[in-house]
Parts: sequence; C-alpha cells; structure tokens
Amino acid sequence: MPEEEAVSTPIRRLLYSLPILLLAAFGWLAWRGLAPDRDPSALPSAMVGKPVPDFTLPPLDASNEALSPKDFAGKVTVINFFASWCLPCKAEHPLLFQLQKDMNLPVYGIAFMDQPSDATGYIKENGDPYAKIGVDQNGRVAFNFGVQGVPETFILDRQGIIRYRLAEPLDPDRITSEIAPLVKSLQQ
Repeated sequence: MPEEEAVSTPIRRLLYSLPILLLAAFGWLAWRGLAPDRDPSALPSAMVGKPVPDFTLPPLDASNEALSPKDFAGKVTVINFFASWCLPCKAEHPLLFQLQKDMNLPVYGIAFMDQPSDATGYIKENGDPYAKIGVDQNGRVAFNFGVQGVPETFILDRQGIIRYRLAEPLDPDRITSEIAPLVKSLQQ
C-alpha cells in the first residue's frame, strides 16, 4: 500500500497542477493577443492582389439596377461595407463624401446584413455618398471578400483587382497618408 501511494502522489500532483498550468497558458495567450503592438486592422487580407469576387446584389433603391463587378470596370473604385446598426460606420460616413469629391472616386456601398428599410433610413439620415448600393442581407458577398466586420473598405484598380483593404473606420490621417497616394498612383 505505501508503494502504491508513492507512485500515485506525483500523478495526483500533476493532475492538480494541470488546471493551473492551463489557466496560466491561456492568460499568457490572451495578454499577448491584447498587447498594444497588435493591430487587428493589420490582419492580412487574402483578397489583396486578387480580382474582386463575382457577385450580383439587389439594389437598395428599387429604381436602380443590381450591383455587380461590371459597375467597377475600367475605373479606380472604392467599395464600402456598412450597416445602419454600425456606430463606427456613422462616424466614417462623412469621409466617404470626401473620397468621392476630393479624389474623384466612385464609392459603392454594400449594406451588410441589414434590412433594406433600415439601410434606406440610414442613407436618408446621413446622406448618400454612394454611386450605387447593393444589399447583402445574408452576408455571402462580404464572406467572399473576407470581411471581418463593418465598416470595411476596399480599393480596386481599373482592372478590378483589390489593391487595398481597411478593416476599421476611415480617418482623415489614413486618407492623407495611405489612401490618397495609392489612389493617385492607381489613377495615373
């Protein structure tokens, strides 16, 4: 019996230590993931450098035609995924007008997992910076783009290749430092 206790004591200690070790490992991983040098918007996009996915979305305004990649053909274009329920989308909304006006860029909107009536109300309340808006109620098009949340903005070159992805709200500094130089080079 004493021999049996001697063998089971190290195993018993290990079993008691295991939850503490797992908790410590999980804590370290969580701390490392939240470290200030981690920028979630810097996650690489598998779509940058690839053609825009093929899709056809019903228009928000029934008097328009469906939104599809043919709308982007031959021009540098911005695609902005937004939703009426998204507060950061409302914060960035005025900057979409700036992209359209100051850089002569067509901005196309995709209402992400939103009711058409809610998206219509959002546009009436905040103004319409979009050349056309498609409704992605089930999120399939967003999934094909690799969208991780809204707002998310893509810039396409004249050939329909995705050249830039921003997985956070637009801000004036980013427009000046990153987007404007890219758009200028793509438009030449």
